[in-house]
Amino acid sequence: MPPQKKASGSAAKRGKTTRRREKKNVPHGAAHIKSTFNNTIVSITDPQGNVIAWASSGHVGFKGSRKSTPFAAQLAAENAARKAQEHGVKKVDVFVKGPGSGRETAIRSLQAAGLEVGAISDVTPQPHNGCRPPKRRRV
Repeated sequence: MPPQKKASGSAAKRGKTTRRREKKNVPHGAAHIKSTFNNTIVSITDPQGNVIAWASSGHVGFKGSRKSTPFAAQLAAENAARKAQEHGVKKVDVFVKGPGSGRETAIRSLQAAGLEVGAISDVTPQPHNGCRPPKRRRV
């Protein structure tokens, strides 16, 4: 019996084919912006909550502390808006979550990318005195 060839990491070499997702026609959606202290994630969904397009500061190409900048959030929102417009999204309601620095910048860049922004609501979870916060930083 001849020796078996080891499978390499590429999906194409393993014989698997990846099917390109079909373009959905969703005129109205929701943009969920999660802005943490370390990253900003923008997800654009249809009214049922199924994700149509997403992008994050790390996905756009930033690493480390540069992911938390407003400019990284701007590029992530533009990238997600461009992908969503390929699926026919024209109007979005914006849901913002988290304390990060990219919140307002992401909303502005969604508008600048050509999406019509309807309602903007803050859905940041507020604890009813749940977990103990981390200790104060001494710099």
